[in-house]
Amino acid sequence: MAGGLPGALRARYPAAHIAWLVQEGFEALPAANPALDEVLVWPRRQWRELWQARRFAAWLGAVRRFVGGLRERRFDLAIDAQGLLKSALWVRACGARQRLGMDPAEGSRLLLTRALRTPNDKTFAAEYGYLAAELGLSAPVPVLPLTAPGREAAQALLTAAGVAGDYAVLAPFTTRPQKHWTQGAWSELGRRLHDERGLTPLLLGGPSEVDAGQRIEAASGGAVRNLAGRTDIAAAAALVAGARLVVGVDTGLTHMGVAAGVPTLALFGSTCPYLSAPGRPLTVLYHGLSCSPCKRSPSCGGAHPCLTGIGVDEVLRCIPAEAAIR
Repeated sequence: MAGGLPGALRARYPAAHIAWLVQEGFEALPAANPALDEVLVWPRRQWRELWQARRFAAWLGAVRRFVGGLRERRFDLAIDAQGLLKSALWVRACGARQRLGMDPAEGSRLLLTRALRTPNDKTFAAEYGYLAAELGLSAPVPVLPLTAPGREAAQALLTAAGVAGDYAVLAPFTTRPQKHWTQGAWSELGRRLHDERGLTPLLLGGPSEVDAGQRIEAASGGAVRNLAGRTDIAAAAALVAGARLVVGVDTGLTHMGVAAGVPTLALFGSTCPYLSAPGRPLTVLYHGLSCSPCKRSPSCGGAHPCLTGIGVDEVLRCIPAEAAIR
């Protein structure tokens, strides 16, 4: 979680103008970070709609206006905290004289003036600590900013779902299938968290995951409450922050749980971004097979034994003690 970087930059450069560029739909959390002066929102949806409508002149005009607005700010330093081509393109487009990136992939190194290769440190958010040290900053503290609208929306969802007591957040979904646990396992885990641990499992995800969430909910006998597609990022963050437990794969909701200090059990297989988070109630289940982590190049023919080999009993045994449930 890079959310601690603005605070470290502010402490070192109190008079600096610090801005954060984010894709639309994700702006609520950085907007709640007091160390930021400005949140710049990339209107990706509008651009896609213009392109799909074949309004190419309007699309080009929108791109030029947005990039021009970035360049008008005359940034001295731009940081690519993701290491991806799409993020490095914005670092280059903003016109900053210094363009620093971490562990660049997908050819993004060509768009940077400096590339930082971080050590293989499996501590949560360690890469941002190395980045801060490179810039002469104090160590950033991972944070999960919350907003009043997000809290209100989360409470409304809990009320509508009939949740009055302790609950667990389940985060089964992410972008690549090799990072997924099985839907059957999620259903069984949800049922047993409800029956054996007295927790109401809330399943979170995006609009494209509604159907999968419904299948998990149905197979759990109704123990799981499917909230996929019903939260924005601010409400999801508030639900995570209020949970007694978070269980998830390598996805943003799981990382939110760690950043918020909520007892979190992370299920890793084809990727393993971290194994520990000192001072935070985290347990990582990672079998570390000979083919792991394969990242984007699985060699198992779709079997994904690194995750399918994790059983529900093992997950229940590994719940962090700080969850303090039954």
